[in-house]
Amino acid sequence: MTQLHDLRLRLLVQQESENIANSQPNDLDLSVVQARCLCWLALLAEAHEEQANDAERRGDTEQAMGWFADSMRLRDVIQVVTTIEIPLPDCGDAESDDDCLSGDPPLAA
Repeated sequence: MTQLHDLRLRLLVQQESENIANSQPNDLDLSVVQARCLCWLALLAEAHEEQANDAERRGDTEQAMGWFADSMRLRDVIQVVTTIEIPLPDCGDAESDDDCLSGDPPLAA
């Protein structure tokens, strides 16, 4: 079952990376990538929590603890990804000061 889960996860990651590449073929927006990663991580964490609850209902405590630990690791990764600062695009050719937020720190998710 774990191999099936790993293969499904790889397929989801591959599909999402292709979607990102196809939607932004010339100019990859890191904030979009970060937002999509956060959405997938949240979905995966919820799925792991559901698996943990299901295993607990079946009385499989060891399996429940494993799924729960994985969901906690995913929650930790979500916290890390949300703290990654995405730099603003270069504003060197901005027409006015209103178009550029120079002096402001990079955005965090």
